[in-house]
Amino acid sequence: MSAHDAARQVLAESSDGRAEQRRSAASSWLALFAGTSTLVCCALPALLVTLGAGAALASLVSVFPQIVWLSEHKAWVFGIGALFMALGGAAQWQQRYAPCPLDPALRQACMAQRRRSAWIYGASALLFAVGGWFAFVQPWLAEL
Repeated sequence: MSAHDAARQVLAESSDGRAEQRRSAASSWLALFAGTSTLVCCALPALLVTLGAGAALASLVSVFPQIVWLSEHKAWVFGIGALFMALGGAAQWQQRYAPCPLDPALRQACMAQRRRSAWIYGASALLFAVGGWFAFVQPWLAEL
């Protein structure tokens, strides 16, 4: 049995390490979902129109008509997205000093998961900001 397999077995037997990693991963994926939904709602259609790809946007909307509903209800999409981002951020903040297992291989896996979660959350925040720009700021600037 390799050290990696032994680490997996110990991790499977350790509910504390497993639960901490699940919470960290779940908060990151929740935030990524929130950021991506705002991007699909508003940034993608705006980008396609800006690039002169209106026909591509029309094809996209004919295949996925839900995009129109999301764009019409962007305040709700961003409100729910902001809630998910806040919950994900709070979970990330709470887990920042959570204990990792003492076993070196498990500790390394735990720390790697923490770094991945932080990167995913950062990417989610960037997606959320880009979506917010195209949904609210850009139309406001166009009116000026």
